[in-house]
Amino acid sequence: MTTITPDRTSVLVRRPGPRELHPVRTHRRRRALELSLAAAVPLMLILLWQLAATQAWIDDRVYPAPSTILADGWDRAAAGDLWPDVWATLKRVLAGYALGTAAGYALGLLMGSLSLVRAALEPLLDALYVVPKLALLPIFLNMFGLGEGPQVALVAATVFFFVWISTMSAVLAVPTGHRDAGRVFGASPWQMFRHVLLPASLPSVLVGARIAAGVAVLVIVASEQIAATNGLGHLIFDSRALFQNDVMFVGIVCVALLGVVFSELVRIVGRLLTPWAPRDRGRGQS
Repeated sequence: MTTITPDRTSVLVRRPGPRELHPVRTHRRRRALELSLAAAVPLMLILLWQLAATQAWIDDRVYPAPSTILADGWDRAAAGDLWPDVWATLKRVLAGYALGTAAGYALGLLMGSLSLVRAALEPLLDALYVVPKLALLPIFLNMFGLGEGPQVALVAATVFFFVWISTMSAVLAVPTGHRDAGRVFGASPWQMFRHVLLPASLPSVLVGARIAAGVAVLVIVASEQIAATNGLGHLIFDSRALFQNDVMFVGIVCVALLGVVFSELVRIVGRLLTPWAPRDRGRGQS
């Protein structure tokens, strides 16, 4: 609102709005709206798919109705036919993710802290990074033979590069002033890492770890379609070959849920480890 004073000067007066007067209430309303939109969009697409299948707008033999997929998934889960494949995929993802994250984080810290190590290894790793990871599967098959080894190694190799890049970049991005402050106070190398490099770089590292979680699920499903006798990827590929499209979609839904849950768990762990970091954009903000 603009007012005019007796000396003819303009004064702009800003009155507090609902966001300033009732921040908690405004935040809750905004959060409720975000959750409603997040649920409404996929629900509308599912309803549209269901309508298209029941009205024969699409061939339900190729694209079964969501109700058919849900019923088949429930039956397979109740009979115990679904869980072995889910567990096989989850086991490979967790093992490969743990190995790849540990190796990527350790090497990222080393290369981010020591310029000579970075100069020696970065060109080689950059060249390996652009190689499609599925192209490494035959090599891992030769190295580890058939079984769990190639699947776990492929996930580990994929996760490694995402975590390595994010960690090295995060360490290099730590402001020089932070490092200088540590040196002024006489911090030892361990203290410099514990109190300067780790808190400053960890939020960015966890962003890379969260991206790697989703990519790990994608890679293991593709790998299981090529060189596995169980797992969700094998279930999807095998059911498609047998023209069991309802089972194929059950596998796809399970993969989607697994990826979402795994990525969300990594995000929650990241929030617990870095309470000082800003929240994810679009989450928990008013």
